[in-house]
Amino acid sequence: MTQVGHETARALLRRLAVEQAECRVPSLTAAIVRDGRLAWFGGRGRVGDGAPTAATQYRIGSITKSMVAVVVMRLRDEGLLALTDPLERHLPGTPLGHLTIAQLLSHTSGLTAEPPTAWWERTAGIPAGELLDRLGPGELKHRPGRRFHYSNVGFALLGELVARLRGTTWLKALGAEVLDPLGMRGTTARPRAPHATGYAVHPYADVVQIEPEHDADAMGPAGQLWSTPYDLARWAAFLGGETGGVLSPDTLAEMREPAGVADGDAWTAGMGLGLQLARTGGRRLAGHTGSMPGFLATVWADPGDGVGVLFMANTTSGMSGTLLTDLLDILAEHEPRLPDEWHPVPADPDLLALTGLWHWGPTPYTLRLLPERGLSLEPVAGAGRASRFVPQDDGTWLGLDGYYAGETLRVAADHLDLNTFIFTREPYDPAAPVPGGATDWHA
Repeated sequence: MTQVGHETARALLRRLAVEQAECRVPSLTAAIVRDGRLAWFGGRGRVGDGAPTAATQYRIGSITKSMVAVVVMRLRDEGLLALTDPLERHLPGTPLGHLTIAQLLSHTSGLTAEPPTAWWERTAGIPAGELLDRLGPGELKHRPGRRFHYSNVGFALLGELVARLRGTTWLKALGAEVLDPLGMRGTTARPRAPHATGYAVHPYADVVQIEPEHDADAMGPAGQLWSTPYDLARWAAFLGGETGGVLSPDTLAEMREPAGVADGDAWTAGMGLGLQLARTGGRRLAGHTGSMPGFLATVWADPGDGVGVLFMANTTSGMSGTLLTDLLDILAEHEPRLPDEWHPVPADPDLLALTGLWHWGPTPYTLRLLPERGLSLEPVAGAGRASRFVPQDDGTWLGLDGYYAGETLRVAADHLDLNTFIFTREPYDPAAPVPGGATDWHA
C-alpha cells in the first residue's frame, strides 16, 4: 500500500514511530495522498491483538463538521438556501435566527463554543428540539461577524438545517450525498469492528483509562463520526480537488477561501466555510482537526501541490502538533514533485493581440494569455493588484481572484475598462477615454 520509494517510506515510518513512542500513543496511523491516490500508509502500536490497518476505525471528531458543511454547500448550489440567509428563514422560532448560514459555517456567528448541557463530549446527547429550546440570547458571546470564535453549537444548528431541508436526518443526508458517492463506506456514526478503543494516557505513568463513547444526538454534526485511514485518505483527495461529482470545483474553492482568522494579521490559522485553513512552510492547507475523548485526528490537503496528509490516534491528548507537516517535509525532501512539462497551446489570434504591456495610469501591467482562454493581469513590478479573468457569454471577462475577484473587465480597441479603471497601452494615452483627461508630460 505504498506508491513512494523504499527510502521515503522508511523515513516516513520512522517519523510516525517516533511520534507514537515519544508521545505515548496507544495506536497511531498516518497516510499520504498524492494526485488523488493513497501513496503511503503507516501504523504503529496495537489495536486488539494486532497493528492498526488502513481499515481500522477511529473517531474523527470535528472532521465531521467539514463533511456536514459540504451538504450545506450542496443545498446552496441547488438554490434551496443562500449563505446570506438568516437561520430564521429555515429554522423558525429560534432566538438566534438572525445569524446567517455563512457565519455559522465560518465560526463567525459569535455563538458560544459549547451547548448549554452537561459536558457534551462525555455524556449522552439530547434531541435537536430540546437543544433548540435551551438556546437563548445568552449563548451569543460576540457580535455576529465581529470575530472568529469556534462554535460546536453552530454546527448542531447546521445539522438540523440539513435535516429540515432534506426531510431526513443529517446523517442520512450526509451518507447519501457525500459518503456513499465517494466510496467512504467505512465512515459511520458508531464504531464497527475493527475499531480502536479510545484511551486517556496517564500523564505521569504508562497506564491508560478507557474513555466514554456515546451518541451525541443533536450535537452529532459537530463531532459524531468514526472513520478509517482509507476513508479519510479519500476525504483528503476530495479536499484537494478530486470531488467525484459531489461538489463543483468552484464551490470547493469557495469553501477554502479565508472567512476568518484565528491569530491576527499575519495569519497562519484561519477558517473558510466549514474548512480549517493553515499556512505553514510555504504551503496553503485546507482540512480539519478532530478530537473527542480518547481520539485525535487531522486531515489536510494542499491543492496546489496535489498532496494530502492525515493521522488518526486513540489518545485524548499528547500529540506533538508537527507530525503532519513533518511528513509533508519528508515527502518533499525525498520525492519532490516534478513540474508538469510545458507544451505549446493554440491561441486565439484576437486574444494573442491583447497580450503584452498595459498601463494603469503610469503603472505598467502585463497581460498574459492563460490556458483555456483565461487572462492574467499582473503589475510588472510584482507588487500590486493581480487577477485572473475568464470569458463570459456577453463578451466581458469575469475576475476570478485578487482585488478584482467578481469584477468585470471590458475590452475595447484602445483600452481595457476594469470596473471603471482604464488601462491603456501607453501611460495615460490621450487617445483613450481616461477620466479627467490626459495632459502633456513635462519636466
